[in-house]
Amino acid sequence: MSVLGLRLAGPLQSWGASARFTRRTTESAPTKSAVIGMLAAAAGIERGDDTSLAPLADLRFAVRIDQPGTRLRDFQTAHHGASGKSMPLSERFYLADAVFVAAVEGDPTLLAGLHAALRNPVYAPFLGRRSCPPAQPVDLGLHDGTSLLQVLSEVPWQASAWYRRQYRDRADIELTVLREADNEEAEFADTFRDQPISYAAEHRRHAPRAVVSDSVRLTVPSAGQLPRHDPFDALTGESA
Repeated sequence: MSVLGLRLAGPLQSWGASARFTRRTTESAPTKSAVIGMLAAAAGIERGDDTSLAPLADLRFAVRIDQPGTRLRDFQTAHHGASGKSMPLSERFYLADAVFVAAVEGDPTLLAGLHAALRNPVYAPFLGRRSCPPAQPVDLGLHDGTSLLQVLSEVPWQASAWYRRQYRDRADIELTVLREADNEEAEFADTFRDQPISYAAEHRRHAPRAVVSDSVRLTVPSAGQLPRHDPFDALTGESA
């Protein structure tokens, strides 16, 4: 088996698992449906091509919460394109300043193709919504002969420098990992309805997925390894 690692970092992210009328919420971590959709888009798989989607949907998925971010609520207005009539006010939720490391596990040949697609995507990746582009390259490399939890315990902490400074006096940090449950764990797992079946616009379909919460410990960079603080970084756009 191989594992493909992904860095999901940006000013805003939104990982919706459900939407009711004009209220569009976000989960606290990336959903499998959204991440598989990102990989499918990078590979050029069109919406409604369920046959090509199926091998991607079968990949095992996990996500590590490196920087949980802050929930943000936004209100949006719109007008009907033909009549100009005002549409109902919609309420949309985002995660601000969040960083995650996601990983998918499966067939080495399939993941090698997806890795190449991420580096030269047919459709550009976004973090849950088209209005949420990634702030850094998504690709964190292809790892052969390993497992989801092993990769998530080895990939360095991806949190922003300003966030890591809060932990500079600690030797290590424990990070939460949400991963697909094994068969013997399913009885004790939580259920997420984010297993993609079809992205076709006329009949998007998702199935339940068993998820367990785990954790990994990572080394915190020493004070000397952390970037120095410069209050003007926020104005120049150079902050990490």
